[in-house]
Amino acid sequence: MGFEELLDKWDLVCEQKGLSKLTSTFFFVGVLVGAVLFGYLSDRFGRRRLLLVAYASSLVLSLVSAASVSYVMFVITRTLTGSALAGFTIIVLPLELEWLDVEHRVVAGVLSTIFWTGGVLLLALVGYLIRDWRWLLLAATLPCVPGILSIWWVPESARWLLTQGRVEEARGYLLCCARLNGQSVGEEELSQEALNKVAEGERVVQRPSYLDLFRTPRLRHISLCCVVVWFGVNVSYYGLTLDLSGLGLDVYQTQLLFGAVELPSKLLVYLCVRRAGRRLTLSGMLLGAALTYGVRLLVPSGTRAWTTALAVVGKMFSEAAFTTAYFFTSELYPTVLRQTGLGLASLVGRLGGSLAPLAALLDGVWLLLPKLVYGGIALLAGCIALLLPETRKAQLPETIQDVEKMSHQEEEMQCRLNGTEERHSEKL
Repeated sequence: MGFEELLDKWDLVCEQKGLSKLTSTFFFVGVLVGAVLFGYLSDRFGRRRLLLVAYASSLVLSLVSAASVSYVMFVITRTLTGSALAGFTIIVLPLELEWLDVEHRVVAGVLSTIFWTGGVLLLALVGYLIRDWRWLLLAATLPCVPGILSIWWVPESARWLLTQGRVEEARGYLLCCARLNGQSVGEEELSQEALNKVAEGERVVQRPSYLDLFRTPRLRHISLCCVVVWFGVNVSYYGLTLDLSGLGLDVYQTQLLFGAVELPSKLLVYLCVRRAGRRLTLSGMLLGAALTYGVRLLVPSGTRAWTTALAVVGKMFSEAAFTTAYFFTSELYPTVLRQTGLGLASLVGRLGGSLAPLAALLDGVWLLLPKLVYGGIALLAGCIALLLPETRKAQLPETIQDVEKMSHQEEEMQCRLNGTEERHSEKL
């Protein structure tokens, strides 16, 4: 059954036509709630366990969605599916980073998002070949099955286990990791006593909560900057997505174009992050997206080729900002609050994404006003990103105290640099 036939069957025509548009809105409401819920729970109960919950619930709820017999049932199941899908989108990358050293974090971060892009491209092909909506939902759900099976080989974060005082489990995973890497580890290096000392220094005194993100000056600064940056990233991303959707392409061509644009953006992120660092890359990509909006204000609306080219370039910049924001935010927060912080940033980001279509309605006031709003928000987010600390060559912080210590170390280093410059100027 095609989508148009479904609208007739569920009486979503004439006065009820607007209900068909609400389905995606409810889905993103679910994503918003899921980001907050899974962010907190994975810091509380562990990454691996919640990742399994996310995959299993996504599979079950998608199957139930495909079997929906009414509009209400479909909307409820899609909303819950959105919550489940948000779980593994915010758990997978931080779990990767918590197992990697400084040198390999960039490669892992970019590589995992390339698989996302591959899924976007594959979805265009699957959607074109399968026109029945029920079978399409089933086909799109199938990747959850190998995801569930792969959990058997996915280790829990040893960093998180140490913060919870579960030393023996952490030691088992670390020894297994050493064997897989062909490294010989002495008993003294990973002895129970040595890990107990590490665990004592990283043990969480109280259960993590969203209030902890604002308790100390440094974490408060990071959290406020991150929510502004994520809001700007999502507004510019979905604003440019709306622009590309209005180029006269069908849904399959649009989906294919989205995936094709994302591939060079990943390469751009990899090169820039390695050379310029996370902060400058994130700020530069947001400023690049803002610049494309600014140039489009000057380009006459009749020049379709220029408009399309600028929209594609802007989408590339916004996608690069999205990719950088994900693993940069994961590196900023300590292990005990990493998922909680990412959940808060994702929540505000989804709010920005939800408001992006509403900003498009401002063209009734002035035709160029939506682009001015999108570009202005991207510009503000790009400037705020410069206030975040750089994490390029920095070890992942484990506790809130680690974040505050890093702040003091940066201040001391800055004071030394200023003192050196003053002495040098006096000599001159």
